[in-house]
Amino acid sequence: MPAITIRDVPDDTVNALKVRAAQAGQSLQAYALDLLAREVGKPTLAEMATRLEREARTELSTNDILDTIEDGRNRR
Repeated sequence: MPAITIRDVPDDTVNALKVRAAQAGQSLQAYALDLLAREVGKPTLAEMATRLEREARTELSTNDILDTIEDGRNRR
């Protein structure tokens, strides 16, 4: 498995990560790996937009939509 090295991490950031890792009962390495894995698991905005575009497609026409709105108004 490849390794990742992050240079020039500020001391306060490292200390905060160490505290959070200890609170989670994990080593700093395990905690950082979990953070990275969770981040990769989140879809990006571009991925979400692509999914929305794919799932939002419809075969309805403008007239279908306007007719449905009119039906709803008539039911009031």
